[in-house]
Amino acid sequence: MRADGFEGLPGTVEELRALQLERLRRSLLHAYTRVPHYREAFDRAGVHPEDCRSLADLARFPFTTKDDLRAHYPFGMFAVPREQVRRIHASSGTTGQPTVVGYTDRDLETWAEVVARSLRLAGARSGQIVHVAYGYGLFTGGLGAHYGAERLGCTVVPASGGMTDRQVRLIQDFRPEVVMVTPSYMLTLIDEMERQGIDPRSTSLRTGVFGAEPWTEEMRREIEERLGIDAVDIYGLSEVIGPGVAQEAVGTKDGLHLWEDHFLPEIVDPFTGEVLPDGEPGELVLTSLTKEAMPVVRYRTRDLTRLLPGTALPPFRRMEKVTGRSDDMIILRGVNLYPTQIEEILLRTPAVAPHFQLRLTREGRMDALTVRAEARPGAGAADREEAAAAVARAVKEGVGVSVGVEIVDPHTLERSIGKIKRIVDLRD
Repeated sequence: MRADGFEGLPGTVEELRALQLERLRRSLLHAYTRVPHYREAFDRAGVHPEDCRSLADLARFPFTTKDDLRAHYPFGMFAVPREQVRRIHASSGTTGQPTVVGYTDRDLETWAEVVARSLRLAGARSGQIVHVAYGYGLFTGGLGAHYGAERLGCTVVPASGGMTDRQVRLIQDFRPEVVMVTPSYMLTLIDEMERQGIDPRSTSLRTGVFGAEPWTEEMRREIEERLGIDAVDIYGLSEVIGPGVAQEAVGTKDGLHLWEDHFLPEIVDPFTGEVLPDGEPGELVLTSLTKEAMPVVRYRTRDLTRLLPGTALPPFRRMEKVTGRSDDMIILRGVNLYPTQIEEILLRTPAVAPHFQLRLTREGRMDALTVRAEARPGAGAADREEAAAAVARAVKEGVGVSVGVEIVDPHTLERSIGKIKRIVDLRD
C-alpha cells in the first residue's frame, strides 16, 4: 500500500457497498461475541449479527451513546484482551466520567492510514514539514495527526498546545508548510504573530488542517485572508477512532469526504432516531467497520450535518461541514440557537474580532444570553457601540431572539489553546 493510503480504494459505488457489507457483518459479529454490552443490547432489541443481510438492516440495531461508554468505564467496551491493546486514549471527563478508547496494533495502522489519506486530500505531500499544535496526551488529536503525517512521509514538529509565543518562533525557524490545529487556536497564533510584529502572510505556511470543533465559512475566510493559506476541515472523534474519519479536499472545499471503507455513516433525526435519506440534515451516526479493540455500532456523535455525493473523491460520500452539536444547542425562550450562528454574525460585523463567549444567565424566571465579543484593534467607542447594535439586530432578525451584546477590549477574553469553550453557563 502506498504511504498515502489511496491505492486499492473501491472505484465504484457498487464495490464500496459490497466491501462495507462484508466488513459490517464481520464487525457486528465481533462486537456481539466479544463485548457483553453489545450482546445484551442486541438481544434486547431482538437482533443478531446474522440478521444483517444488507446495509439497510443496520437500522434494526440499537444505538450506542456516550453514556454507554461511561457506564462501562474503563475497559468494559473492549473486544480484545487488555494485553492486546497497544494504546489508550480518553476524553477529558469535564462533563462526567471520561470515555476510554483502546487500539490494537492493527487499529493504530488503520488510524495512521486514514490520517495520511486525509492529509493527502488536504494538499500535504511527502517531505513537507507539518507543525502539529493539537494537544498530545490522552486527547486523540496530537498523536493521531502525528502518526498520520509520518505515514505520509512528512517531517513532524510535535508542538502540542500552549506556549503560544514559542509556537510562533518554531513556525518562523522551522518553516513548516502545513499546520494542524483547532481553528480557534490558529486565531490565537495569528494574533501572537501580529503582536510580535510578524506579518502572518509572510510565513512559510501554505495549508491549515483544522478540526476538533465546529467552525464556519466566515471563520475560514478570516483565517485564509489573514494567514494567506488554504484552510480545510478534518473530522473525527475519539470514540470512533480520532481525527481522520473524514477530510475536506483542498481543491473543492465543499465538505468532508468520509472514509467509508472504515466508517459507515448514517444521518438520523436527532429526536426520533429515524434514519434520514442522503441530503437531509440531522445527526451523524457512525459504525466502525474495521476496528478491533473497540468496535462501535451506530454511535450517536451528536454532530449535525448531512450526507452528499462525493466530488473530489467519488464514490466516497461527503458530509457537510458540521454546523453544531445537538448537545451544544441553546434553547433560549423557546428558540434554538447554536454558537456557530453567532460566529457567522460576528465575523460579518466590522470592528468585531472572532473571539467571543456566550454567557447564559437567569433573570427572574427567564433565561438571558449575552454575547461578549472582542473589538478589533483600533476600533473606537463609536465603532463598538455601532457593532453591538448591529450584532443584536442581526441575531434578532436571523435567529429570532433578543440577546445582550458587549464589545470588550482586544485580548480581554481567555484564549484557546485547544478546543474552545464558547458557552459559559452562569445559571443556578
